[in-house]
Amino acid sequence: MQTILVPFCDDDRAEAALRTALLIAQRYDSHVEGLHAWRTPQIIAGEGVVFPSESLARLTDESKQFAASAHERFDKVVKAQNVPYRDIGTAGDGVSCSWREGEGVESEIVGDYGRLFNLMVMGRSELGTSVDWKATLEAALFESGRPIILASSEVPESIGRHAVIAWNGATETARTIAVAMPFLRNAERVTVLTVEGGTVPGPSAEDVARHLGRNGINTTTMRAAPGRRSVGEAMVDEAAMAGGDILLKGAFTNSRLRQMIFGGATRDIINSSALPVLMAR
Repeated sequence: MQTILVPFCDDDRAEAALRTALLIAQRYDSHVEGLHAWRTPQIIAGEGVVFPSESLARLTDESKQFAASAHERFDKVVKAQNVPYRDIGTAGDGVSCSWREGEGVESEIVGDYGRLFNLMVMGRSELGTSVDWKATLEAALFESGRPIILASSEVPESIGRHAVIAWNGATETARTIAVAMPFLRNAERVTVLTVEGGTVPGPSAEDVARHLGRNGINTTTMRAAPGRRSVGEAMVDEAAMAGGDILLKGAFTNSRLRQMIFGGATRDIINSSALPVLMAR
């Protein structure tokens, strides 16, 4: 986890993501880069319609002002934590940071540029319904090939000390475990959680625990009944009650279609988890 990318803008959820990324960076001496995407306005006018150049210039200036505000907020957070700016190629030991701006659609930039990083940390909408937010998350998952952490609105006191794996037996969750091994090896405790009615044919939680134990990871299992909760809601509730500080979940199971990544348990976890959620596919 030596390099972490944080898509960043001037709002509270992006700041929460940055603070969460810096918590992770402190555990791994990581380099954190803030990325802000801004778009030059594209005006499509019909024949004979003239769009005033002054208006186009004003919109461009506004985009640049948004970028400047985002950088100012990023700068304030990292300086308060005494994190130095360094070039990512010469970051060296200790936590460091950098800032980058790109012109274009955020989802496209994140999907492409994110391939260079070990991990991405993103803020999430409280309602989980923002179209732009979903598009960026989808690009991060499907285009970058990297794991992501969805930060909660409240920055946790710790992250990665007690990891809870939302195990459902699926390939996607197995993949998430594989890419999260740096977290799991450094955790003081790992819990493999299953919810009745929320698994597909595959290895059991006990199988997962034994294999993680072979890797020197202190692992226990936990099984819960959903009751009146959905499977995703039960996973969120039980992980929090167990004292977890990060929840691991495969990106999707029920459908291989991209537009379905927010369905079922994944949707409920994204919308309701008070814990940071590590996802991969």
